[in-house]
Amino acid sequence: MIEIKKEGIVLSRSLLEFEQEGVLNPGVIKEAETVHMFYRAVASGNYSTIGYCKLTGPLTLLEKSDHPVVVPEFDYESHGVEDPRIVKIEDTYYLSYTAYDGINALGALAISKDLIHWEKKGVVVPQITYAEFQELAGYKVGLNEKYPRYNEHNRILELDEFQDRLLWDKNLIFFPRRIDGKLFFLHRIKPDIQIVAGVSEIADLTPAFWKNYLINFDSCIVLTPKYPHEVSYVGGGCPPIETKDGWLIIYHSVHDTINGYVYSACAALLDLDNPQKEICRLPYPLFMPELDWEKNGEVNNVCFPTGTALFDNRLYIYYGAADSRIAAASLNLSDLLEELQLHKEV
Repeated sequence: MIEIKKEGIVLSRSLLEFEQEGVLNPGVIKEAETVHMFYRAVASGNYSTIGYCKLTGPLTLLEKSDHPVVVPEFDYESHGVEDPRIVKIEDTYYLSYTAYDGINALGALAISKDLIHWEKKGVVVPQITYAEFQELAGYKVGLNEKYPRYNEHNRILELDEFQDRLLWDKNLIFFPRRIDGKLFFLHRIKPDIQIVAGVSEIADLTPAFWKNYLINFDSCIVLTPKYPHEVSYVGGGCPPIETKDGWLIIYHSVHDTINGYVYSACAALLDLDNPQKEICRLPYPLFMPELDWEKNGEVNNVCFPTGTALFDNRLYIYYGAADSRIAAASLNLSDLLEELQLHKEV
C-alpha cells in the first residue's frame, strides 16, 4: 500500500460573489517553485467561472485574483465553465474545461502563451445525440450496457425543452507533449475513459473525424471499470505524468453505496509510445473520502483529483473535496511506481 499524506485544505470559498458557493477541481501547472492554479469557482445558481491563484511551493498561497480569469462568452458555455485542466505543449498552454449551457456538458479548449490571455477554440468533443452515438459506436460491436444507462436520458428526451440534449462528454485532458508529432488527449463518455490517439492539430477534430472515431469506438476505450471501488464508472483526473515506466494516470473512480456515490482518486500506467495500452493499475483507491471536509459538502464523499505538481520526488495531488473546497494529498512518486509494477496486466 502507498503511504498517502493528506496535506489539508489549500483553498476555500470566499465572500467574493463569483466563488461564494465553492471552489473546487483545479487545473495546476508548476513552473520553477511556483504552482499556478486555475480552479472552478461557483457562484449562486451553480454558475461557474475559472478563478486563479498562485502558490509558492506546493501548499503556500502567495496571491489570488479577486475576479475570474476565464468566464462564459459563448452560447455553448452560457451556464458555466467548469473543471479546468492545464498542460503546456511546446510553447503553448492548453486549458481544457467543461462547457455547460444549462443542458449540455461538453469538453472545450482555450490556449494561451502567457497564462493571462486566452483564445477559446470552442467545443472539441463530438456534438451528437445519444441516438447518433449509439448508431455509430454500436456499428461494429455491441455497446456495454452501462452506456445507455448513463447517457440515453430516456426520461427527458420526450420533453420538448430537452430536444437539443447532446451526449455528455467531459474530462477533456491533454497529454503534456506530442507523441510522434501528434496531440493525444483523454475524454470521458460514461462509464469509461476514452483516448484520442493522435491528431496533428485541433482543427482536425471535424465531424468527419468524430464519425470515423465513433465507428471504431471500442478500440478507443483506454480504461474501463474493473475493481469494486470503480464499479459504477471511471473518469479522467489529472493530466498524464511522463515517467520512466509509462504515463502515470491519476483518475477518479465512482462506486454506489447506500449513502450515494463515493468518488476516489486512483492510479494507472499507460504505455509511453502507445497510450492506448494499459500497463497496470492499482486494484484499490489511491485515496478516498475519509475526513470531514471530504465527506461533507455540496456533494458528499468526493475526492476528485484534477492537477499535480512534483517537488523533488514528492508528488502533490490537488483535488476537489466534497465539491466545496480544494485540498492536496502527497506521496512518494518512486514508491507509487514500484507499487504499480506489482499489478501489471497479464
